[in-house]
Amino acid sequence: MEWGLLLIRVIIGLLFAGHAMQKLAGWFGGGGLKGTGSFFDSIGIKPGRLMALLAGAAELAGGLLFAFGLLTPAAAALIVVTMVMAAAKVHGRNGLWITQNGFEYNLVLTAIAVGIALTGPGAYSLDALWFN
Repeated sequence: MEWGLLLIRVIIGLLFAGHAMQKLAGWFGGGGLKGTGSFFDSIGIKPGRLMALLAGAAELAGGLLFAFGLLTPAAAALIVVTMVMAAAKVHGRNGLWITQNGFEYNLVLTAIAVGIALTGPGAYSLDALWFN
């Protein structure tokens, strides 16, 4: 079980941090602050650039904390909040399935984050090392 929790945390956390870097720095084909900020402005999340910075920072912190299993409930909360916002502002109106740009992926990440927060990050985590 411990290896399974580690695998889930590291893969989801690092992918989430990578998603943040799309917003913050334009890595991995992302729009960076300028492109993401313009998109945010276009969907009513204003001021777009500042909100892109805040969303990216929350995603980066949440992803890295989740991957390391550090302050896991807070890390999960950062993931959940950003995914709920993404579903509410972008994907929710498109239905469930990602093939129609729906909220399927947001729901999966939310379920994983909540599941790990409720279960705990496992023995191979900084929470276990520092707080047990």
